[in-house]
Amino acid sequence: MSRAARAWDAVVRFWDRWRPLDPVPSIKLKFAMLVTLNLVLTAGVTWYANYVLGWRVRYGMIIASLIVLAVSQIIGHGMTLPLRQMTAAVRELAAGRPAPRLQTNSRDEVGELARAFTAMAAELAVADQQRRQLLADVGHELRTPVAALRAQVENLVDGVRTPDEQALGEVLAQVERLGDRLTHFLQLASADGGAQRLERRRVDVRALVDPVVAEIRAARPGATITVDVPPGLIVDADPDRLAQVLTNLLDNAARHAVLSPAGDAPAVTLTAEVPDASSSLVLEVTDNGPGIPPDRWTSVFERFASGPDAAVPGGTRLDGGTGLGLAIARWAVVLHGGRIAVVPAEGGGCRIRVEIPARGDLHETSTP
Repeated sequence: MSRAARAWDAVVRFWDRWRPLDPVPSIKLKFAMLVTLNLVLTAGVTWYANYVLGWRVRYGMIIASLIVLAVSQIIGHGMTLPLRQMTAAVRELAAGRPAPRLQTNSRDEVGELARAFTAMAAELAVADQQRRQLLADVGHELRTPVAALRAQVENLVDGVRTPDEQALGEVLAQVERLGDRLTHFLQLASADGGAQRLERRRVDVRALVDPVVAEIRAARPGATITVDVPPGLIVDADPDRLAQVLTNLLDNAARHAVLSPAGDAPAVTLTAEVPDASSSLVLEVTDNGPGIPPDRWTSVFERFASGPDAAVPGGTRLDGGTGLGLAIARWAVVLHGGRIAVVPAEGGGCRIRVEIPARGDLHETSTP
């Protein structure tokens, strides 16, 4: 940018910021002050031109009119600037773009209108972001059960498996699970604008884990999933939300599991226990993948903060994913009043720990 252009830009910025009547609390009072100022200027300039400079009256009136027009333009520019800014912002919103920031320093009715418009634009932006987040959540959450259903149907079509009562029952269970997920998304949509209530009850952890693991094995057949959950382990939790946590963590781990330096198959381990000194359920999901850098152990739980791409043996690259699985898992865990974090893993890989209190009365939380 040239020196002249920078100077002109500085003048324009000063021109927009110079609004001497902003402290006046009423638009009517501003107009009254402007009219009074114009009358005083007209009379003063005419008197000065006539009696001091000795000009004819008509010449004094012409000069006074020009001065009054200039003063009115200068002061009126600041009075009408919020209206022009709102007009430009409305055009941006109509074009599908975010509204620019408005100057809301004025204390009169126009300033109140500008502040109300700014609040409305912010609410529209939040609603649009919630809509985008819901669509992303739906795509991410339905991907795993659809992949598992597709694998089962392909086995039936290719003759790998006989379409007997058990096989068709598993397909039906997958379809029912898809319907449950859609119901959960409707609940998630309502939670974006308010509170979400848990339906906590006594849950057999092993009975909850087994169908989730079977679903992930069908969707990610290349990974070996080891389950270490003692039988008879009962916790107080919402089974649907807990299954949501397990599905996202196991799918994320199975997707990033890679061949170990020793040549072992991609491995994922799920453990669950209730330590003697704690009343919380402790879940841990560990994989032998590339792991998460320590400086990203917190940020990976944010929406769309996907993990880094990683190179694995054989020249294959793993993408970081959509960045929603861990965010949804954190939301469901915090809804229980629990905690989720990345912890150091022995021998490399990624290790995520979830702690869910056995008892709690925390029913409201923000969405991921």
